[in-house]
Formats: sequence, C-alpha cells, structure tokens
Amino acid sequence: MHMENRGLQGAITGIGSLPYDDAGRALDVIFSSFPEIPFWPQLPKRDPREGMVPQFIEHIPCVKWFQDGIVFDARRSDEELEIFYDRLIAVDTEYFKISRAFAFGLYGFYERLEKADLNRITCIKCHVTGPFTFAASITDENGAALLHNPVFMQVIIKAIAMKALWQIRLFKKFNKKIIVFLDEPYLGAFGSAYTPINREDVIRGLSEITEGINAEGALSGVHCCGNTDWSIFTGVKTLDIINFDAFGFLDRVLLYADSLKPFLLRGGMLCWGIVPTQDFSAELTVDDLFKRIRAGLDALEKKGLTAKTVLENMLLSPSCGLGTLDASAPEKIFSLLLKLSSRIRTV
Repeated sequence: MHMENRGLQGAITGIGSLPYDDAGRALDVIFSSFPEIPFWPQLPKRDPREGMVPQFIEHIPCVKWFQDGIVFDARRSDEELEIFYDRLIAVDTEYFKISRAFAFGLYGFYERLEKADLNRITCIKCHVTGPFTFAASITDENGAALLHNPVFMQVIIKAIAMKALWQIRLFKKFNKKIIVFLDEPYLGAFGSAYTPINREDVIRGLSEITEGINAEGALSGVHCCGNTDWSIFTGVKTLDIINFDAFGFLDRVLLYADSLKPFLLRGGMLCWGIVPTQDFSAELTVDDLFKRIRAGLDALEKKGLTAKTVLENMLLSPSCGLGTLDASAPEKIFSLLLKLSSRIRTV
C-alpha cells in the first residue's frame, strides 16, 4: 500500500493550481522546482474551465458547463443516469476522461514527461476535486447543494473515482509511482453548523475513491487546507497521505496525535503544507519554517511518536493551491520549499 522508497523523506510537491495563463511557463516552473514529485497544473487564469470544480464535470449527469458557469439541468436525468451507470459498469475510463479543453495543463504535463529525463522522478502526482467539495459547489434548480441529494452524491463519488482511475491509467506508461490527491477544502469546516454531513458519510465516500486508487497500485492523498476534525481522514483505512496547512493549523492538527499515531505507524504519510500561500511574505525564511516543523516534531514526540517516524513519513508542500496569487509568487514559494527540503534531509 505505501511508499516502498523511504528516500522520499522531505520531498516536495505542489497542490494543483498555478496563477499562469501559459501552460509552458507553468510546466517550466514545475519541472525545475519539483524534481522528484512533479504534478500537473490547473490553470484557472488560462480558462475558467480549469477551475477546481468545472475541471471535473464532464460526463456527470445533468451537470453542464454553460457560458462560463456550471448549470444543473435535471430534465433528462433518467436518460443521463442510465448512460452514466452503463459506462460505470463497463469501467469505461475513456468515457470519464478530462478533455484538453478542461485541463490544458494536464495534457501539457503528459507531453513534457514524454520528453523529460525521468531518472530523478520518483512519483507523478495527479489530483481530483474531492466529492464533498465538488457536491457542495453545485446547486440544483431549487438552490440546494447536490451534497444533499443522495442520488447525485453517489453519482459524484463514482464519477470522481473514475476520473482518478483514468489519470492513473494515463500516466502508468511512465512506470513511476502515481499519487492521486483528493482536494477537499470544504471539509475544513467539517463539524460546524454549515457542514451538515456526518462522519460516516465522509469516511464511506472517501474510502470508496481511495480503495479504487489503491487497487490500481497508486497512492491516495487528501488535501484539506482548513482546520477540521483530522480523525475523519485517519479513519479512512485506504488513505496513504494527509496534506494539511502546517503553517496555519499545526497546533490544531497536533491535538489529533492519538489518531495520527496509528496512521503513521501503518505507513501513512503526512504532507506538511508548510509554506503559506494567501499569507505569503517575502520576509519568510527557511529558519522560520524549520522552527515550526521542529516544534511539531517535539510535540509529537511527547505524544509517543519519534521524530524518526514522523520524518520518514514526511512530504512538504505549499499550504494550498496558488491559482489566485500574483504570477511572481510561485517561484519564491517553491524556492523556499526546495531549501527547506534540503534542510529536513540533514536532520
């Protein structure tokens, strides 16, 4: 299930979105900044269809892209649901693929990999928008989020699983370990009055998708950039990587050391989103970030997790996607990450 190569201690990767309208520039930055775990870029400034929700709507029944927005139209729901489940039962991953119009960065990344020296690459990172964030972002004709529609909630879970599967099969030709992140910012508010979903539904939905990812020989991760009940993720037995905002919420995450401990001891990895994105300051230094990680290691050690165990299962990333930032920000953020990675590897 887990990483065979523990040489990944302190390796870095990105979340997904970048603030460029040019895919070539985005890919240049990715391949120079993330030599071990490159990822395909979402480019919402290039085209709104590359936003984290529109990007995954193709062939989801009754959900359409129309004049720069998502529209839910249930008039042909019976017919569309029948086609959907036929393709699902046939495991027709090509039917569920993300087209170039919705993911220019994905196809550019694939073409760049075909020409790249793959020797330094250990893993290829892909991503989907998690089903709860996706369903919470789309409303029906009555203005209710699809999150509250049991029929379409199931459809979305299964569609997202197929879009993850399509990516894994697409990138398998490069013979690298594949990681698929489920981006779930909506679950950052789990447990509040504004997120009326229960724990069992979250664990069941994430388990269905991560089981499918694992069955293809890939690793599954979840990215949540808010403060949440982190035990909902450690409760997903087929989840390999938990990515959290280690700059903004490290103290909150440490409150869940009792559930993080069995997660790490079974080979799960924590991806520390240690460089802030929205609150990024050019005055931030590697020393500042390392001190935060050191404090986290010390706190976990007091709760029975050795620094060695945590470090062996540590990846690093920005705290969130960078799609809304100024175009000058990514290279500064990624440069800090690279330097921090080198520092972590000397611990």
